[in-house]
Amino acid sequence: MHDFQYREENLYCEDFSIEAIAKEVGTPFYLYSLNTLESHFQAFDSAFSKVNHLVCFSAKANSNIAILRVFVRRGGGVDVVSGGELFRAMKAGARPERIVYSGVGKRPEEIEYALEFPILMFCVESAQELLAIDGIAGRMGAKAPVALRVNPDVNPQTHPYITTGLKKNKFGINIRKSIDDYILASTLPNIKVIGVSCHIGSQLTDVGPFVEAVQRIKELALKLRAEGIHIQYIDLGGGLGITYHQEEPPHPREYAQSLLNELGEIECTLILEPGRVIVGNAGILVTKVLYAKEGGEKNFIIVDAAMNDLIRPSLYGSYQRIQPVQKKERPEIVADVVGPICESADFLAKDRKLPRMEAGELLAVMSAGAYGFSMSSNYNSRPRAAEVLVDKGRFYIIREREDYDDLIKGEFIPDILA
Repeated sequence: MHDFQYREENLYCEDFSIEAIAKEVGTPFYLYSLNTLESHFQAFDSAFSKVNHLVCFSAKANSNIAILRVFVRRGGGVDVVSGGELFRAMKAGARPERIVYSGVGKRPEEIEYALEFPILMFCVESAQELLAIDGIAGRMGAKAPVALRVNPDVNPQTHPYITTGLKKNKFGINIRKSIDDYILASTLPNIKVIGVSCHIGSQLTDVGPFVEAVQRIKELALKLRAEGIHIQYIDLGGGLGITYHQEEPPHPREYAQSLLNELGEIECTLILEPGRVIVGNAGILVTKVLYAKEGGEKNFIIVDAAMNDLIRPSLYGSYQRIQPVQKKERPEIVADVVGPICESADFLAKDRKLPRMEAGELLAVMSAGAYGFSMSSNYNSRPRAAEVLVDKGRFYIIREREDYDDLIKGEFIPDILA
């Protein structure tokens, strides 16, 4: 479900014309529906209503502080993977005791920053990291709450770049040796062991791999309790997919029921880290056609958005549905939708059947709310796009478009080059 619908041949976000927004803010820009964001969060959260749980939105999917605020004000927490994401979460009003800190490479200053609040827990990914946190917490006179992120070696059947739970991946601790690391953690004076964590991958459209991972996590939690290590939290990560093209992912209710059936009466608070499933279909990228180049063996629709704005098609070969903002009766062509960047990988779609577009018309790249702006860059010295949020019949700019001065912020020419 989302709130991007045609009205009399014009695409709207909730009750506001997308064409009207483009006239005011320019292109390209990311556009989000507040109603969709709230509805998706509520659907996910309510699916786990029968058990103690905390939904920690995965900030890496979309870290705009206004987007984070949508979930924070509904009682959600935040899953962060850097000091910068923690900073954003706090600026959005998140409660520290609802923040979990994941990631394989936490720097000492980031660990200190998180301990100052303090956050709910660190998801620790190696024995060396565990010892580092213990030492830093000791110097600060703090006690660091931790869960060990274990690698359950489950194949999520997704793109290899977004698998995170196979033993060949860099993430987590081998589940077979994790008990030794838990015993080590329980002996460290500045560590408090409170949970088990895992994450097997992203854009999963089948509950099977999730169930397999839960089976292994539950078995581990029971073994830890037998060792006298009390586990209060089980963090099952995120990864539930969305429909980009022809995928048929399970509804959050089905996902939740499958996990809860497997967990049984384990008496732990569940932590969930949804990202894409909440924001993916709640946002689009709006771009303007610059030129149409037809003829020869290929047709190209050249737009003002590029791989620096939305890298998923170039990086993963992913499919993003593209549709005109204004419908018209016109012939269709097969074309590549490409941007201005000097790379052959700069495309938003390949060999796509689309209406014949004219310069100045608008296209909507759908399902772009997750890993869109958050993965954008300034490659080719292109200012990053604006971000806009719609609430019914009003819109708000939640990130201004960068200008050329923003591109060189922090850069200096030293005196030797004067």
